Amino acid sequence: MLSSIWDDVKQQFSYGNMIIRLIIVNVAIFLVINLMKVFLHHGGAPDNWYDRILGWFKISSDPLEILMHPWSIFTHMFMHEGFWHLLWNMLFLYWFGRILGDLLGDKRILPIYVLGGLAGALAFFVSVNLLPYGSGGIHTALGASAGIMAIVVAAGMIAPEYSLRLLFLGDVKLKYIVVGVIILDLIGTAGDINTGGHFAHLGGALMGYIFITQLQSGRDLSEPLNNFFDKISNMFRGISEPSLRPRKGPKMVHRNEDKIKSRQQRGKTGHRSDRGKSADGSHQDKLDAILDKIKKEGYDSLSEAEKEFLFNASKK
Repeated sequence: MLSSIWDDVKQQFSYGNMIIRLIIVNVAIFLVINLMKVFLHHGGAPDNWYDRILGWFKISSDPLEILMHPWSIFTHMFMHEGFWHLLWNMLFLYWFGRILGDLLGDKRILPIYVLGGLAGALAFFVSVNLLPYGSGGIHTALGASAGIMAIVVAAGMIAPEYSLRLLFLGDVKLKYIVVGVIILDLIGTAGDINTGGHFAHLGGALMGYIFITQLQSGRDLSEPLNNFFDKISNMFRGISEPSLRPRKGPKMVHRNEDKIKSRQQRGKTGHRSDRGKSADGSHQDKLDAILDKIKKEGYDSLSEAEKEFLFNASKK
């Protein structure tokens, strides 16, 4: 059973869109965090071990902590401790991310998410260190909310008249949902609960606004990040698939005239190798057609037979 679940997760991560991949990453990290907590608790570890380990990956209001753990600038935006925190963030990511992905393209989702998370971290850091509420010591934050708020605002700006059906309310236009969420965060900054988190949300929302206004003026802020992600992806692909790297040095090619004549004769007589080549071409054509369908309509549009064909092809 577990191997079947693992195969399904790998398949969705490989062929799903960026929203599905982000959800898988956030859920996986949530499970790791909470399983670590269970093992530490039942293993008799000191009570502060869990908080210390988690503190390496949260964003902190202390500049020294950020300098000691610079990766926390990025890791905090993929982490959740509480189930309801994770659930609502993933639901918002799914609802608004699918809208934005359909309108702007899947490749812009991750850059908006990351830029929103960075803007949220900056807003959190500045607000804690400059406003009175942060005078009570060092504060930390984690969660995908700022990155998701960037996606929510971007979707609202691109398609303000798009309607979502809400429980008890019916169809509500996107522009009203976005404004309502922002107002709730503004009100939250005056409270005593998660004040820094609300400032982070607003920072992410501001980045969503900036991203769309820049895009409308002809500047795509996702391009530098996508170029960076592509370089990282190609680097790891080169490590995991060394056989695909070009060989260095000159290469001598020897022509065997007898073999060339033999191939020509087989071509004239319709040898079996031609039929094998034709079959390979048919397989590749079908695979290309399925990949084009995923690009245009998404993985969920595939039939069960197409999904099975794609899964089997990935094993070859």
